[in-house]
Amino acid sequence: MDAAKDKSLYINTIGCQMNVYDSSRIEDVMKPLGYTMTDSVEKADMIVVNTCSVREKAEQKAFSFLGRLASLKKKKPDLIICVGGCVAQQEGKKIVRRVPHIDIIFGTHAVNRLPQLVRHVTETESRIVDVELTETIDEFTPDSGYSEAGTATGFVTIMRGCDNFCTYCVVPYVRGREISRHPDRIIEEIENRVKSGIREVTLLGQNVNSYGKNQGLCTFPELLARVNKIDGLQRIRFTTSHPKDFSNELIDSYKDLDKLCNHIHLPVQSGSNNILAKMNRKYTREQYLDRLDRLRKVCPDIAITSDMIAGFPGETEADFQETLSLIKEVEFDGLFAFAYSDRPNAKATGFSDKVDDQVKMARLQELLELQKYYTRKKNERFVNKTVSVLIEGLSKKQDFYPDSDGKEEWTGRIPENKVVNFNYIDTSGISSKMKPFAGKTINVVIEKALSHSLRGKPAVSGSPVIQEGENNHAA
Repeated sequence: MDAAKDKSLYINTIGCQMNVYDSSRIEDVMKPLGYTMTDSVEKADMIVVNTCSVREKAEQKAFSFLGRLASLKKKKPDLIICVGGCVAQQEGKKIVRRVPHIDIIFGTHAVNRLPQLVRHVTETESRIVDVELTETIDEFTPDSGYSEAGTATGFVTIMRGCDNFCTYCVVPYVRGREISRHPDRIIEEIENRVKSGIREVTLLGQNVNSYGKNQGLCTFPELLARVNKIDGLQRIRFTTSHPKDFSNELIDSYKDLDKLCNHIHLPVQSGSNNILAKMNRKYTREQYLDRLDRLRKVCPDIAITSDMIAGFPGETEADFQETLSLIKEVEFDGLFAFAYSDRPNAKATGFSDKVDDQVKMARLQELLELQKYYTRKKNERFVNKTVSVLIEGLSKKQDFYPDSDGKEEWTGRIPENKVVNFNYIDTSGISSKMKPFAGKTINVVIEKALSHSLRGKPAVSGSPVIQEGENNHAA
């Protein structure tokens, strides 16, 4: 392959934040072969669909997109079409029968091998399938360069796989067993990404709480303490966190680490002990609530989000009511809720006591309506308060205020992970078009709470409009 000739790469990322991170790695490993990103499918020389199989809808979305590429492949026979991620790992060669115009199928452990796969396909004009699971993490060179100018936030995977085997979940089968990256490599990567412009990092893993377990590495709270010392980094987040491994040491991190954001995503999945046992979650409702109680004593203003599954096999109306009562008791800031669906290899697929689809959807809607009330309630507590917003860029919707005089609407997040949209009013003598704001923090007075976001205006008095850094925790 002629590495000197520029080629265009299009990536369609479906699913979780780990897929977003993997897509950034795909972009990085393909650069030496002359590939640069494009936002046009029609102009691409190579298309990668980075798939998710955690839920049926995400898998259907991937195959729908792949099907639409058939006509483009006929027009451009040299176009390389690749399928990666969890569906690729799960289905392997079977994808070829369903989508015959595919060139490369690569699994969750094969991202670093993608350049070799592309060379093979180009030189032999044949398709290839690589879904081998490895027992080690192949590190890529962290100083190989990141295209993050103007990017405020970034993801860094700290571990791969899962050992929990929840009965509804395919992750252990498509991501493999748990293995952690060496902390030195993680710190090195974050330092390089901070140099390239990011100010907030989210540490990723299927269960970050078990980082380093059985590998002789540091614990997750110890890793957080090291990340907290990185110069230039303003904020730290992490996901996902399993309740059964949510330790007192991790809770204390919210008191001790000034860069750790006042937000935790702690998936509970159900409020019924009966269903939690069937899910193999290894904790009870009472244990979950105890952990939140201890966390709120250390960090009273923490925002708490979670995951819920409606209609898990065997879920009775009484079980579902316990889930609703848990939502009322905790008052989550937000929920990701889904109707249960069978997934290949997951143990619950074989359970006989399935819930009727109409019942599942009705329960899901009732759950979401209840949560909508609490999300708005939690958002309203910020009205008339001044918050510190890490600016991520221009708002995608560009909904201008009526009195904005055409000035851009910007967007960012507060430590509690709530989105704030604001119209920049020039009070500092610096035009918004002259100064790149992404990665800066700004004090914003919240004027309105919406269902999924906050709106405000930059603070004029009492604090500087633009700041270089911040402290997320009260002294």
